[in-house]
Amino acid sequence: MEKKFMLYLLLIFSPIILYGFYVVFMLAYGTITDFKPEEKIVLNVKNESSIILKDSIIDLLSWNIGYASLGKKADFFLDGGKMIRSNKSDFETYFYGIKSLIKKYKEVDFILLQEVDKNAKRSFFTNEYEAFSTILENHSNVFASNFKVNYIPVPLTSTSPLGKIYSGLATYSKYKSIENIRYQFPGEYEWPKRIFHLDRCFLLKRIKYNNKELVLINSHNSAYDGGKLKPLEMDFLKKILLKEYQKGNYVIVGADWNQCPPDFEYNYFSKNNSEDYFQYNIEVDYLPKDWTWVYDKKTATNRKLSKPYKKGETFTTIIDFYLVSPNIEVLEIETIDSDFAHSDHQAIFLKVKLK
Repeated sequence: MEKKFMLYLLLIFSPIILYGFYVVFMLAYGTITDFKPEEKIVLNVKNESSIILKDSIIDLLSWNIGYASLGKKADFFLDGGKMIRSNKSDFETYFYGIKSLIKKYKEVDFILLQEVDKNAKRSFFTNEYEAFSTILENHSNVFASNFKVNYIPVPLTSTSPLGKIYSGLATYSKYKSIENIRYQFPGEYEWPKRIFHLDRCFLLKRIKYNNKELVLINSHNSAYDGGKLKPLEMDFLKKILLKEYQKGNYVIVGADWNQCPPDFEYNYFSKNNSEDYFQYNIEVDYLPKDWTWVYDKKTATNRKLSKPYKKGETFTTIIDFYLVSPNIEVLEIETIDSDFAHSDHQAIFLKVKLK
């Protein structure tokens, strides 16, 4: 009788015990294989251009493509939605749309992309970086990883969690560079969250221009950090920006900042449906007043992912924009309004003149 009772208890609690072993194993595996990049990594460029930058007028495109899985039908569990990933059919639709837009702008001098997957379950193990490199055949290309995890067991209750993610920043250039560096941002989440999270960074490309240099920065700052990591990242970035400008260089940052520009009202586009949403602003005095925050005030760049997108109902704001140093004149800025068809972000076109 006692043996039967023990067997009965074992049958009842075995799923809990197995689940406990699974969680412990995942934590141990994640800790052992945790991606721990150095603060500064020199990157290799593919298809390096031989063209020297001589023209004072240049143009750029910056876009967080949402790994081609966060188009208009998508929501996301970390943003209040339910989905872990889009289905393959929707992914293919979004990816085709993203490639089509990039092809349309393939003559742009510099293209800065964020959330570009190389090998991830969420994008059906498609090498998006190589696909864009094929389209931009006249551009050199360089990649900086900011999300490299062999297996993410989140959500823990799902039978098909996030899984493997290898993703990052990609910068494409028509002009020959003299340096490409991945800079690791300071700060990290507490264990165990950090072993399954992004390792935020920015990609710095240095290009010779006359007797000076154009310093082009592609960045994707922290999200879901409760305002704890972004201040550390911004302080680290500011030191580099000021140092480069003091040397006489031209500086352009194109980024998904995950915060609004200074003085921009975060719910400007969605004042009637922002009760459960808040977005930080970059401090007004973050940099001297002669630096310029460049964005298209008419068009939102980001939408909330709590539900599939519905124009006029979904919360939208601006968290994607440029920053340029005082020796650069802004000629044109436009957010390319695709109505969030293929990503939860919209691409931004910029044309400037190096004074």
